[in-house]
Amino acid sequence: MASLPADFAPVLVQFIAASGFIGMTMLATHLLTGRRKSSSTLRKEDPWECGIPVYGDARAPISVKYFLTAILFVLFDVEIIFMYPWAVNFLKFRNAGLGTLVFGEMIVFMLLLLAGFYYVIKKGVLKWDQD
Repeated sequence: MASLPADFAPVLVQFIAASGFIGMTMLATHLLTGRRKSSSTLRKEDPWECGIPVYGDARAPISVKYFLTAILFVLFDVEIIFMYPWAVNFLKFRNAGLGTLVFGEMIVFMLLLLAGFYYVIKKGVLKWDQD
């Protein structure tokens, strides 16, 4: 079945509407905002974080263990997310005669997951030492 150019008309209209909205918003903020400089002690150009003035250097070194822990959390979290659809559909697989195969695949998946977790523990990534 061939698609006609008319089939893409709603997409084109949506793109034009979104582009027009972005353009009008940028133009309105440029024309309506003031350009005054502040003479107070806290200048408007100073960076703020949650209403608190910034002190110190933004490039302070952070321990690599923090990033390793965060990456491992995301990795194991995403792997656990894959278990939920499997558990929901396991009854369908079992009724179709694939229960043993699908269960075996999950056992292999869990063994690989636990092997990775064992490796992480043996490497000491989760130990939060001050070194």
